[in-house]
Amino acid sequence: MTRSMNVLPKNVGWIEVICGPMFSGKTEELIRRLKRAAIGQQRVQIFKPGLDKRYGEGQIVSHSEQRLDSTAVEDAAEILAKLHAGTQVVGIDEVQFLGAGAVPICETLADRGLRVIVAGLDQDYRGVPFDPIPQLLAVAEYITKELAVCVVCGNPAHRSQRIVADGRRILVGAKGDYEARCRACFRPEAAAAESG
Repeated sequence: MTRSMNVLPKNVGWIEVICGPMFSGKTEELIRRLKRAAIGQQRVQIFKPGLDKRYGEGQIVSHSEQRLDSTAVEDAAEILAKLHAGTQVVGIDEVQFLGAGAVPICETLADRGLRVIVAGLDQDYRGVPFDPIPQLLAVAEYITKELAVCVVCGNPAHRSQRIVADGRRILVGAKGDYEARCRACFRPEAAAAESG
C-alpha cells in the first residue's frame, strides 16, 4: 500500500510538477496555486518561454482565459538572472519549451529554499515523452497529472492529437491545432501522414 503525504515541507525548497496533455487544465492549476501563494503573502514570480506568444508576451494564460503577469525568458538560465531578491515561489508555465536546462535551474531554486511550481506537456504530439518533464518528474517532491476529455469519445484523455499538417516537434498552438484524445482515439500516424 502506498501513502501520499499532504504535508508541505517547512524551511526547505521543493519542486511541484503539473503535467498532462493540451486542454487538461495545467496552466489553470498553476495559476490557482500561484494565486493561493500570493494570498498567503508569499512573494511570487512567474516565468514562461518567450516563444509562447499565443496570448501575449507578458502573461501566462489558461485556455479558460485566466491570466497572471509573467516574465518571458528565452532559456532556463535567464530565470536565475531575472529572479528578484526575496522571491519565495517561482512558477514556470510551458516548461517543456525551455529544454533540458530547466532541470538544473529548478533544482538550484529548490536547493535555495524556494517553492518551484512548473507546468508542461508530458508527451509531444506523437505520444513521446516530452523532455524535460520526465527528468523533472524524477526530481520533484509533488506530481500532479491532469487529464482532459477526449473530443472523440468522452473518455479521460492523456494525449494531444495534432490536427494540422506540421511535422515539427514544437508547434505552439491551441484549439484548431490540437485536440485532447484518449489512448483508443489517439492517432499519431495521422499527424505524421498529414505532415509528410
